[in-house]
Amino acid sequence: MSTTQTQQQTQGEQPDDTGAFAWLRALGPRGRRAFGGAFGGYALDSYDFFTLPLSMVAIAAYFSLDKGQTGLLTTVTLVVSAIGGALAGILADRIGRVQALMITVITYALFTVLCGFAPNYETLMVFRALQGLGFGGEWAVGAILVAEYASAKHRGRTLGGIQSAWAAGWALAVIVYTLVFAFVDADTAWRVMFWTGALPALLVVYVRRNVEDAPQAAEIRRGSAERGSFTAIFKPSLLRVTLFAVLLSTGVQGGYYTLATWVPTFLKTERGLTVVGTGGYLAFLISGAFIGYLTGGYLTDRLGRKKNIALFAALSALSVLAYTNIPSGANTLLLVLGFPLGFCMSAIFSGFGSFLAELYPTAVRGTGQGFTYNTGRAVGAVFPTLVGFLAESWGVGGALVFGAIGYGLAVLALLGLPETRGKELV
Repeated sequence: MSTTQTQQQTQGEQPDDTGAFAWLRALGPRGRRAFGGAFGGYALDSYDFFTLPLSMVAIAAYFSLDKGQTGLLTTVTLVVSAIGGALAGILADRIGRVQALMITVITYALFTVLCGFAPNYETLMVFRALQGLGFGGEWAVGAILVAEYASAKHRGRTLGGIQSAWAAGWALAVIVYTLVFAFVDADTAWRVMFWTGALPALLVVYVRRNVEDAPQAAEIRRGSAERGSFTAIFKPSLLRVTLFAVLLSTGVQGGYYTLATWVPTFLKTERGLTVVGTGGYLAFLISGAFIGYLTGGYLTDRLGRKKNIALFAALSALSVLAYTNIPSGANTLLLVLGFPLGFCMSAIFSGFGSFLAELYPTAVRGTGQGFTYNTGRAVGAVFPTLVGFLAESWGVGGALVFGAIGYGLAVLALLGLPETRGKELV
């Protein structure tokens, strides 16, 4: 029996199980508060991440960096996020989901702000790497917190809603970027962008006062001798799952972060768009992403976790190829194709929160999900750096095609993983 079902019986609740928002009603009051905390944390996690890609051109000019060096800033963030994700997952299993969530939010907010004070490239890289510690852990911890409240029937849609927070944070970052760079000199504007990364600290107050771990899951976790055991996810019973989940995460995130990192630069340097123009094009991309997260969440419950990922891996690869091969001057077509590109590359993520949570038992769910998702992110982080170096000879648009390879790896990884749709979390 799921945690949500237990709570409803205890409290005498009988939520309506039909309609577009049945998944939200099924969470119950405590689950909805947890959803709000995790949604806010992931939105602001996204906001803090995108302060770098959006400011990359200004940072490169300020420190006289080449494309390889600027790509390395993203790669370092994502590589260190693997360590942060693994540590946060272990903490989530040992001290609880909510406590670990607050630690991750404070960490990424603090080091994002410090990036704005960096006097040189090397210091900026160190601060950005440390920001990755919190950035890496937030999603895994928040997703598990909500997954343990969600019913098996609605878990895909519920976690798809959490994923949509990424698009909300991205949109907020683009709005702030457009305003800051329109009114502040570029040499200072990139610093201001990082300073606005203090916003997530306000969320910690809400989480501390209003959010708690799902009671049944917390009880199971506390009663397990393997709680938060890193070696447990490599035991024979879980080794295959762990290895193929890492490969899946590597493929999907390698493709995604290639685009997330380099599309703003592509629009500016190869399409000649202004700051305002870039924001307009990204609006189409982000709108597609937001709807893609919600649609993918629905389909992952209807089609199953594996079919949803396979479908959108193929569509994402095709969208990347189409977007980067639009003829020069056809900027209207570029604008329109931003929507399906954002839709496909985001819909593939909607099943991740539910799929990874369902692959691991409660006692090591944080450890397993934190490690596999963020190790994949770290290995996939090599892709943006490769694009940066290849861009010198291929151009940014040509090098972006390399991201499509990641989606092929994701499809291969699915062959080694079980389908988990409808699984109760125990």
